[in-house]
Amino acid sequence: MDRLWAPWRSEYVGKESPPGCIFCAALQNNNSDEDNYVLLRTGKVFVMLNLYPYTNGHLLVVPKRHVGELTTLEKEEAFEIFQLTQKFIQTLKLAFKPEGFNIGANLGKVAGAGVPDHFHVHIVPRWQGDTNFMTAINNTRVMSEELKTTYRKLKETIKNI
Repeated sequence: MDRLWAPWRSEYVGKESPPGCIFCAALQNNNSDEDNYVLLRTGKVFVMLNLYPYTNGHLLVVPKRHVGELTTLEKEEAFEIFQLTQKFIQTLKLAFKPEGFNIGANLGKVAGAGVPDHFHVHIVPRWQGDTNFMTAINNTRVMSEELKTTYRKLKETIKNI
C-alpha cells in the first residue's frame, strides 16, 4: 500500500470546528494574522489562505462584515473584493507562476459553500496537470508546500508589489 505523508494536516484531523464563523474569528484576532493566515486587511475586506486548499496558494477574499449573500454586499465591499482579487492574482503570478486561475464563490450549502453564512471569493491558482488520478479516483489532493511556507512567500511578494 502506498502512503501519503502530510504531517501538517495533523493540526486539523479529529478536531472539532470552532463555534461561530471562522472568518469572523480570524478577523477579530488582530494580533495573530500569521496564525490565522490572514495576508491583508483593507477597509472593508481581508484576504487569507484557505485552510483546506485545492492547490498551493488557494486564497479567500472575504468582506469584514458578516454577510451571506452576494446580493446584500455594499457597493464598497463588492468593489474592494474584486480590487483585492485582481491584486492577489498579480501576487500569485509573481510568487508561484500559475498558468491559470479559477475564481468563484459558492452561494449556499447545496452549491458547496463550506461557510454559507459569510460570503467569500475563492482564488485558486492552476497549473497544467495539477489535477491527477489522486483527485479523480481517490478524492485526495497532494499539496507540495506547507501553509506556513505559502503564507511567508505571499507576504514577501506583497511587500514587493
